Amino acid sequence: MAFKRTSSKIIKDHKKLSFDYVPKELPNRDKQIQRLFTLFKGVVDSDISQNAFLHGSVGTGKTATAKRFCMDFKNYAHDEGKKLEYVFVNCRRSSNNGQVMWKIISNFDKGFPDRGFSVGEMMEILNKHIKKKGVHLIVILDEVDVLIKKEGSELIYLFSRFDDESLTPKGSVSLMLISQKNALEFLEEGALSSFKRGNRVNFPKYDSDELYDILDQRNRLALYPDSIGDEELKLLSDIASKRGDARLGIELMEKSALLSEEKGEDKVDAEGIRRAKAEVDPHFTENRIRSLNNQERVILLAATRRLKNKAYTTTGDLEEQYKITAEEYGISPLGHTQFWKYIKSLTKEGLLDSKTVSIGSGRTTKITVSDIPAKVLESKLETMIEG
Repeated sequence: MAFKRTSSKIIKDHKKLSFDYVPKELPNRDKQIQRLFTLFKGVVDSDISQNAFLHGSVGTGKTATAKRFCMDFKNYAHDEGKKLEYVFVNCRRSSNNGQVMWKIISNFDKGFPDRGFSVGEMMEILNKHIKKKGVHLIVILDEVDVLIKKEGSELIYLFSRFDDESLTPKGSVSLMLISQKNALEFLEEGALSSFKRGNRVNFPKYDSDELYDILDQRNRLALYPDSIGDEELKLLSDIASKRGDARLGIELMEKSALLSEEKGEDKVDAEGIRRAKAEVDPHFTENRIRSLNNQERVILLAATRRLKNKAYTTTGDLEEQYKITAEEYGISPLGHTQFWKYIKSLTKEGLLDSKTVSIGSGRTTKITVSDIPAKVLESKLETMIEG
């Protein structure tokens, strides 16, 4: 098959949508970066070693924060006349002590053989490289719980006591551990006693507003201007906020952009985001709507008709559409109180998403569908209600 080169209408820079990309500024992680600076400042100012444990759920910015901090801290050290290097190791990919040590030494010697040396021997080789270059090394072990469960705590212990045999108090290696789990619980007593347990940096889940900041930044970096609207960005943020997961939000942004480009469109609309959600993180099943009664199906159908061309509708608009749809199917409409109870029930079941927002001096509830394109759900519901 011959492929024709075409220009992208939506995505201007795919790299900026990569999980590996680290922006110069990390929205809503200033507190964590400042905490790391407070902990590690003595590495530069007083030639000491330090450690830290970064803990939080998936998609909360642990890895990006560690990398961003080390990039900026290396520049800070340089400005202070100190040499500092850092090496990042994903312990799911390098899952034993030997592989981790090889990865670290390869930072100094690209041709270092990947076998033939014990961990102890590699520690000695690393020590020689550090002394020769006159640097302080920060070792970042991401997903460290995988390594500890497989290999135990030996490597953590050796790094935390790296300078014990030195005749000077100068520290040469610092350690940064990253995990979704409380990896410190897995450390053996010797390693735990050497690791400063109070040096913990917590990463809470992002809320919708915080995710909006992150996705708006990626939008400006990765997409052409006006490729995605503000309401669509809010929809992406609300979907990802169910898990507090920035990675999910970024993945949905990329997927919805790709699906829209595939259809020859030059914008990402709400339906494109719902299509992306259905592919990336599918939760919708027909059994969920088969179990509904006709009133619930009619309310859901009314919602899809209001949402086919936009990200959100209001409860007022939805109730108006519901009355029209109920009449279409010869169903007596519910009163306002009962209608509202059904809305809350459908939200609890995850078939509708709702949030209360301020508009002017008042407040209103906005409704959306996120797990499936509204047009697709509309077709399924029409078939069921008619049946």
